[in-house]
Amino acid sequence: MSLSHPHPELTEPGKLPKGGLRVTPLGGLGEVGRNMTVFEYDGRLLIVDCGVLFPEEHQPGVDLILPDFGPIRDRLDDIEALVLTHGHEDHIGATPYLLRERQNIPLVGSELTLALLGSKLREHRLRETVQHKVREGDTISFGPFELEFVAVNHSIPDALAVAIRTGAGLALHTGDFKMDQLPLDGRITDLRAFARLGEEGVDLFLTDSTNAEVPGFTTAEKKIAPAIEQVFRESDQRIIVACFASHVHRVQQVLDSAVAHGRKVAYVGRSMVRNMQIASDLGYLHVPEDVIVDAKELAELPPEKVVMVSTGSQGEPMSALSRIANGTHNFVHIEPGDTVLLASSLIPGNENSIYRVINGLARLGANVVHKGNALVHVSGHASAGELLYCYNIVRPRNVMPVHGEVRHLLANGDLARQTGVESVVYAEDGVVVDLVDGKAEIAGKVECGYVFVDGTTVGDVTESELKDRRILSEEGFVSIIVVVDTVNGTVASGPEIHARGHVWPDNAFDPVKQPIIKAVNRAMSEGATDTYQLQQAIRRTFGRWVSSTHRRRPMIVPVVVEA
Repeated sequence: MSLSHPHPELTEPGKLPKGGLRVTPLGGLGEVGRNMTVFEYDGRLLIVDCGVLFPEEHQPGVDLILPDFGPIRDRLDDIEALVLTHGHEDHIGATPYLLRERQNIPLVGSELTLALLGSKLREHRLRETVQHKVREGDTISFGPFELEFVAVNHSIPDALAVAIRTGAGLALHTGDFKMDQLPLDGRITDLRAFARLGEEGVDLFLTDSTNAEVPGFTTAEKKIAPAIEQVFRESDQRIIVACFASHVHRVQQVLDSAVAHGRKVAYVGRSMVRNMQIASDLGYLHVPEDVIVDAKELAELPPEKVVMVSTGSQGEPMSALSRIANGTHNFVHIEPGDTVLLASSLIPGNENSIYRVINGLARLGANVVHKGNALVHVSGHASAGELLYCYNIVRPRNVMPVHGEVRHLLANGDLARQTGVESVVYAEDGVVVDLVDGKAEIAGKVECGYVFVDGTTVGDVTESELKDRRILSEEGFVSIIVVVDTVNGTVASGPEIHARGHVWPDNAFDPVKQPIIKAVNRAMSEGATDTYQLQQAIRRTFGRWVSSTHRRRPMIVPVVVEA
């Protein structure tokens, strides 16, 4: 079965039938990031997660990508609560932007999740928010939605699945999860609760799809300890460990190894310093006494006594590790023989950026240990074997794969069918699914696009403008100035042609000047007096010539000046 989103026959959904539950994903289905799902029952709305997506190379100048709030913008007062399953950016990062539109939306999440969100809210000067701290086993109601929270294991502590009870039935949203049976914090995914909910009857099961294509079971976090230990044992100079600024478990492993080998640890990168302080204050990170030092004190220590834990494991241009690799960091500079450990996976789309950083570090003389040459990271998502396990335990009536690219969603749905689930609903962002009388079906679609954050602007950058930026970066820029005599209907002077971003010989544009003059004269003789029409004539003439002669498609900016 193919996904329904591309089908042109899908129109806006009709009115939700009485007693039905409507599910509208506004992000996270069709991509890994900007997760946001809206549940509607009896005229009220519940939102699960509100995250960001990070831009790829074909989106120049974009800082973040948000879910599209358009479908709910005129219903903000109907929102009962925003449930946050865990503290990763792709699940909480867009929350401040939603709260700009209605600041008193109740926020529901675990202690660590709300603490990590709190620092983001303060950055956005959102201080008067309504928060409800929950933990596994808690039950809380908002309007017609009764919520029960279930512990799940993930690559960040305190992750939760949420069971949503309404008059339409029981929906279970896993959030991001895996089934590590030997987690570092001892907090396993609560399969007993999953089984109990299954006995009650799960009408709609929304399951994490990210690793649905990966056979077997996800490797336990403890399995990477030997690789980290080997790095510490074999390194006789500084060690720099790069990981996600939220990966408390990984930082704990680094701290433990540092103590065992008599090294001091410093955090490098603003988000790493902030998040680890929060995790330590709340007891999620156990920091041995006298092991943490300020990064600026490292120069006073011998290199064999130093460990740095840095941001930038995904090659983000402005991260600490990227600046270290470029030689532009304020006080951290690679010395030959240093070891850099990239303790993370490669997020799809980031490969080029990551390898650029690896090459930069290697060029400076560092020994770079990464997932390609050592077991230094394991996924935070359930693989196929774990998903099969869950389907057999829960025995849901309907399954809606979430969180993943198209191939992940399809693979997850296929696993559900293998276990006997007959009703699998495939959707993408904007596709509306209704659960009515125990049956989940697609009811239509709503307009749902990418919302780009560019500096201080939100939503002002369009796909058309991004296309212009890509052309500028790849093909260059050509301006053509023509002065016209509108009385006589002729070109008075020009064209003057100037180019940037591509190497052109001095006389490269000589052959096209007369065709441009003829095109402008002809347009004026045919009655064109508007400068826009004359600009279009110039653009068409130059565009055809440069494409056929030089196989280039630069941005063309014609300027017509009246004499």
